Amino acid sequence: MITRTVSKNPRTTRGDLVNDLQRAGTKVTKPTISNTLRRQGLKSCSARRVPLLKPVHVQARLKFAREHLDDPDEDWENVIWSDETKIELFGKTSTRLVWRTKNAELHPKNTIPTVKHGGGNIMLWGCFSAKGPGRLIRVKERMNGAMYREILRENLLPSARALKMKRGWVFQHDNDPKHTARATKEWLRKKHFKVLEWPSQSPDLNPIENLWRELKVRVAQRQPQNITALEEICMEEWAKIPATVCENLVKTYRKRLTSVIANKGYITKY
Repeated sequence: MITRTVSKNPRTTRGDLVNDLQRAGTKVTKPTISNTLRRQGLKSCSARRVPLLKPVHVQARLKFAREHLDDPDEDWENVIWSDETKIELFGKTSTRLVWRTKNAELHPKNTIPTVKHGGGNIMLWGCFSAKGPGRLIRVKERMNGAMYREILRENLLPSARALKMKRGWVFQHDNDPKHTARATKEWLRKKHFKVLEWPSQSPDLNPIENLWRELKVRVAQRQPQNITALEEICMEEWAKIPATVCENLVKTYRKRLTSVIANKGYITKY
């Protein structure tokens, strides 16, 4: 009964189970419930935060995955992937593991400095392809459609040239309102850019998310102490990301599509 209840509703608490069993005439302690579930391979974990998926999103994700599952690898190699991200100073991105003795947890070498109300953050726009990282820029103001088009005007084509993209390369961005605005679509059409039709709420389908994680780990290891240093270090570490990392992310793209299909359209581990 314990296993069946938890499998049906993973958010059931041990207290709920104690009460349910008591009403059924059986007295069981919380440690017994924990041990029982552990023997079944179940353990208590923090729920992962993922984008809210409505049925229309699930169907669109499945449609995208099925339509592109048999696309040749060369097609994905000819895509420039893009996105924006926020990187915090003294934020959660600064988590690190340290080797220390039992009572040395507060030694300066074993701590990460924080400030009471956060140390600030910067917004970045970046892109990449199978051939390596493209341009990375800091977005210093609140981005609107006009600013986004300016970013593309100054950085997208230069990135394509630097990455030596083949003729007919494809541009990927998500369905943020700035990206899908009529003026932006018209600008992309006039520039003759091919745009990958993208399912909403699908960060797991964009391999640049893996590059953002790579960048944040690299930046955290260098522990920048102010916003200026944070920006400089972001640029330096982005440029250091090996082209092979980018190549491998694109080479394994079919696995992402397969995972979405296997997961019936819901968010996957990527």
